[in-house]
Amino acid sequence: MSKSQLNLLDFSSRPIRTLHTAWFAFFLTFVMWFSHAPMKPFIMAAFDMSNAQWKALLILNVALTIPARIVVGIMVDKLGPRIVYSALLIASAFLCWGFAFAQSYEQLALFRFLCGFIGAGFVIGIRLVGEWFPAKTVGLAEGIYGGWGNFGSAAAAWTLPAIAAYLYGGDDGWRYAIATTGAVAFLYGFFFYKTARNTPKGSTYFKPKKSGGLEVSNKRDFYFYLAMNIPMYLALAVLAWKLSAPAIGLLTETYTQIIWLILAVLFVYQVYSIYQVNKEHLKHSLPEVEQYKFKQVAILDWAYFVTFGSELAVVSMLPAFFMETFDLSPVKAGLLGGAFAIMNLIARPGGGFLSDKFGRKKTMTILICGLTIGYLILSTVESSWSIPLAVAAVMFCSFFVQAGEGAVFAMVPLVKRRMTGQIAGMVGAYGNVGGVTFLTVYSFVNTSTFFMIIAAAAGICLLLVQFIDEPEGHMHEVLPDGTVQLIEVS
Repeated sequence: MSKSQLNLLDFSSRPIRTLHTAWFAFFLTFVMWFSHAPMKPFIMAAFDMSNAQWKALLILNVALTIPARIVVGIMVDKLGPRIVYSALLIASAFLCWGFAFAQSYEQLALFRFLCGFIGAGFVIGIRLVGEWFPAKTVGLAEGIYGGWGNFGSAAAAWTLPAIAAYLYGGDDGWRYAIATTGAVAFLYGFFFYKTARNTPKGSTYFKPKKSGGLEVSNKRDFYFYLAMNIPMYLALAVLAWKLSAPAIGLLTETYTQIIWLILAVLFVYQVYSIYQVNKEHLKHSLPEVEQYKFKQVAILDWAYFVTFGSELAVVSMLPAFFMETFDLSPVKAGLLGGAFAIMNLIARPGGGFLSDKFGRKKTMTILICGLTIGYLILSTVESSWSIPLAVAAVMFCSFFVQAGEGAVFAMVPLVKRRMTGQIAGMVGAYGNVGGVTFLTVYSFVNTSTFFMIIAAAAGICLLLVQFIDEPEGHMHEVLPDGTVQLIEVS
């Protein structure tokens, strides 16, 4: 296989087989994670819930993924993608079944919250794919992994309502349709363990020297890193507050305050863990050969906040938006709502390919500018529009959103190889912070204002991206025997 080309039909190539194995695992996690969105009318009828309660489920769905991606990122760097992905797929099946057969709104909400753990699967494949592909094609490979995996939300929107209505039927058809996705993931977890490998034969799987947090290069980056953890806790605190609102009533004021206290304790513990990882070189910076700039991670965090964060929010509300704006059936609305996610098949790989070819910074700049314009266009969609024109506007916007995601993760594996899982975990977690933030905003405003707020956030992110450094030359990793190995990044 050429270093500058990928032949996705070359199944004799172990890297290509690994890529296909990885993206399908990610695809299954997204089918399970977003299996509830196209089922809105069935679930609301089954539990006689209000619109506010439904919106609470949407926020709950992305909440746990924030800490889960951090934890899973640490586990991937320590244990390797093969074990962690297999375990996540198998465990996720049980969470999916719990949601499918919940008997009260409280049970439904609990399992929807726990299903946020499923969304951490994305992080695992980022490290796996980064191990198997060189810098010249890693952006495209990561884009294929992310794009074809993200397509799972569209597959769920297109298939599950029809499966529920026509295959299973009855009032409980939606339950069996969702449970089926868990069964497939359960079986695939064992297949993944049997077929996947962490690295090509003879390659070293670099691991962090310590677990518990990112290793940073100097004291300035240490405090920068601590500050970048705060928004993740704030997002969870806002979520707890939102769930205590009278219209939802999942939490009492006392429970909300207890959760806030727990979050404060966890933040203090995380600060301590990060200090333990970095204390040896806070007084003296890391050797130059091992240094990297944490600002690279921080800017990628905010870029993913806007790109994937907005996608999380939009794919959660878009089927309902089409159903209510154009008075469509759940099946038709699900098909049209899937238009946003279908662009993942070409857009996210496209963003990775453009990054490989024209540079990471330039590509991110252009794509985030495009998604800003796209959301401004969506803010003008109303019932007077023709449905084809509305779908075209959705697909235009989604191209730039998902290509932007591809551009972000075309750069993640090129920051610091031995910590790719943790970096991917933090960047991915910020995507969920964006999802919680935008879905919280959505619960207070109308759809037009919702899209305009996303556009404004994208405009701010566009300015931040101008401060990122283009990866050039090689990154350095130190082998256990002290030998320095060069890894190409451009």
